Amino acid sequence: MSACDDRAGRAARVVAAVVGTFALAFAVAAFTLVGGASADRVADVRGTKHNLSASGPGTAHATSESQVCVFCHTPHSAAPGPLPLWNRALSGATYTPYSSSSIDAQVGEMANGPGGTSRLCLSCHDGTLAIGNVRVANGSANVSIAMTGVSPDGTMPPAAGADTGATRRLGTDLSNDHPISLTLDATLASADGELRTPDGTHVGTRERGVRPVLPLENGQLQCVSCHDPHLRETDPSNGPGKFLRANRFQAQPPGGGAWSQDADIVCLACHDKGGHTYAASAHANPTVADETYATAAAAEREFPTALPVWRASCLNCHDTHTVSGARRLLRNGTDSPTSPKSGGTSAIEETCFQCHTDVASTALSAGSRAPDVESDFRLPYRMPIGLQPEVHDIGTGPGPRAGKDFVESQTLLGRFAPENRHAECTDCHNPHRATRTRRFDADGSVPDTAGTHDHATVPHTNVASGVLRGTVGVEPMYGGAAFGTNPVGYLLKRGDGGVGASSAVGSAWVTREYQVCLKCHSDYAYSTPPDLGDTPGNTASGTNGVTRYTNQAMEFHAPVAHSGETSTADGGAAAQYSTNNHRSWHPVIDATGRSHAVRGTTTAAFVAPWGGGTGVQTMYCSDCHGSSTAESTVVPTGGDGGSPWGPHGSTNPFLLKGEWSSATGTNSRDTGYTSNALCFKCHERRNYASRDGLGDTPSTGFWNSDRGNLHAYHTDKLEHLRCTWCHVAVPHGWKNKSLLVNLNDVGPEAGLAPGTQVRNNTTQPYTNAPYYLNSVLKIRNFARSGSWSESDCGSSGAPGNGESGRDWMRDSSENCASLP
Repeated sequence: MSACDDRAGRAARVVAAVVGTFALAFAVAAFTLVGGASADRVADVRGTKHNLSASGPGTAHATSESQVCVFCHTPHSAAPGPLPLWNRALSGATYTPYSSSSIDAQVGEMANGPGGTSRLCLSCHDGTLAIGNVRVANGSANVSIAMTGVSPDGTMPPAAGADTGATRRLGTDLSNDHPISLTLDATLASADGELRTPDGTHVGTRERGVRPVLPLENGQLQCVSCHDPHLRETDPSNGPGKFLRANRFQAQPPGGGAWSQDADIVCLACHDKGGHTYAASAHANPTVADETYATAAAAEREFPTALPVWRASCLNCHDTHTVSGARRLLRNGTDSPTSPKSGGTSAIEETCFQCHTDVASTALSAGSRAPDVESDFRLPYRMPIGLQPEVHDIGTGPGPRAGKDFVESQTLLGRFAPENRHAECTDCHNPHRATRTRRFDADGSVPDTAGTHDHATVPHTNVASGVLRGTVGVEPMYGGAAFGTNPVGYLLKRGDGGVGASSAVGSAWVTREYQVCLKCHSDYAYSTPPDLGDTPGNTASGTNGVTRYTNQAMEFHAPVAHSGETSTADGGAAAQYSTNNHRSWHPVIDATGRSHAVRGTTTAAFVAPWGGGTGVQTMYCSDCHGSSTAESTVVPTGGDGGSPWGPHGSTNPFLLKGEWSSATGTNSRDTGYTSNALCFKCHERRNYASRDGLGDTPSTGFWNSDRGNLHAYHTDKLEHLRCTWCHVAVPHGWKNKSLLVNLNDVGPEAGLAPGTQVRNNTTQPYTNAPYYLNSVLKIRNFARSGSWSESDCGSSGAPGNGESGRDWMRDSSENCASLP
């Protein structure tokens, strides 16, 4: 191509004139400004790595050839194909195209692999052809130009390694590279739900009089839709431009409206990730995502030094040519232990752990940290997010746009396929929608101090917080009130209602934390309850006698007719124990209706804030489950800016925030409570751990006018008490009031007939997992709160000893004098 005479600018203008509308990426005028804030990019192939001549600035270049354009173009004897004047052979390689369960492109197109002008790019970037081999050079055919800085076979050098996200030697496996050669139109945009319809101005097919910023090729997305191989970034503060036609980073805070060429990252030209919802999310809002990248991490990602997270935008979590083995273009998304990662298998959590980790491991600069979640996942008991192979796969669930809403099939959750049970970050969080707000329906552009729930306000609530915004959950539907009766079905919750959305339980989207938890911890996700100890970090089988998990949707059911202090006949207790008896539950799904007036208690019965809203308040699953907290509080260490609230991991079995076992209770007459006991994080421990309780104040429902606080009374008489002697061992919900066991009425929950009496004529406690753990209490008659008498307790008769009250407890064959 001697006509170039090493004058690249003139050559580019010649090529543009000849190629016309077919040239797409290559038909640009030399040194023409790209436009607007993009003026930092100029068409100057001589100053880019695509200048493979001896004067080229890249590692790979010719040893003596001075022509710039010859490596791609020739005016004569060009290769047939999609672009005139092409001077290279096309690779005959067979490619593995990108695929995922959440992509809505035409299956046939995706299976065909790369086509059009993308094949031209791959003639170098797939690493199968020597980059110095051209059809014509200096009047000769089939020339091999001598090169330096290339692989031994003359192909493109692998740079940081062929399997890392740092190389642009893409190989023939394109499954970890942005999909190409697919039709981008209104049909695809509608099916996906988060794609923009090409408008001909920002995105569209180039034709006479129509020059979109990002050109499609006959309606198809190709490499050249985003890249122009002639462009050079002139502003060093922007970092390498990657030949992009638009901004590599967010230039201004995202607005959530139409794509702005000047303000927005190139990705948002096609991907509308929920508009304002994404713009206000914790990963995009500059007032929240103000952390900056550390120097080494920025260099590894080819980011400018101290780049803020909000400016990195999509590139925080995604890389269009990411590490081999990652799915959905997730940056660092494999289990490879190297840095940068090289190969491995999909591990979504590793993308999150780039920032959500400890000081030593974070990609963020000192003093600029995101909540440390990874450390919780290193604790002895943890959610099994590291399971391999990773079966988690959004877009597999029912309904349209399942990928947009992160909907996953019940089969992959484990329904009729227990081998698929798993946990993943995106099972609970939607990173495109999560906000730093106390409530999911608040405006994320006006962030709160934290994205966890408001724990201080009275009454406490179970309304989902901003970190759960836009995720997927289920609402159980019930056909009966009896304990042990599983829900008859579940309503799938998905999507985002927007700012000010209804927080009603019946809304189409998630409004409660428990809806997210029950997606896995109920028979929505399994046909047979899973075994304890079935995954690494799981609570060992046999802990508290339990071998299988329970259906928490069944346990937490809060039947309206059982609210308050009432008598019911349909809660699961035997008929003879229905008077003054009803189902009980911790108020995760709904409030109990058992106010202080009903209980005959005061706010002193509970640790703040629980005493102020007793009976009308609700609570979170993560008020009890999560990393261990200090005594007498469920607030994580460090408060809002400290350890995460969520149930990621714990030093306690069952991911509990405190100790819970057959030993939990009191150990002496005065303040001898179990260290860090779970119960005493909400229930005022002085009521139970001191012989005086709270004095004459009626501070528990187990009270009467004769002896006052009967918990304190028994502490004084026995010197120690154990919670599970009298209360159910899985205290989510129960068939009797106040979560009380009744060994006169053990039934289907233990595999027995209703009304079966156990622990007969023995001083040994009764254990029958999961609900009975060293249980001793027998109730002859249920009393109203504040009105218990000693005759209410004792054996109901044969086959028990028939004794009651103090005689039964102290002197009978079933006495409690030496309980463990």
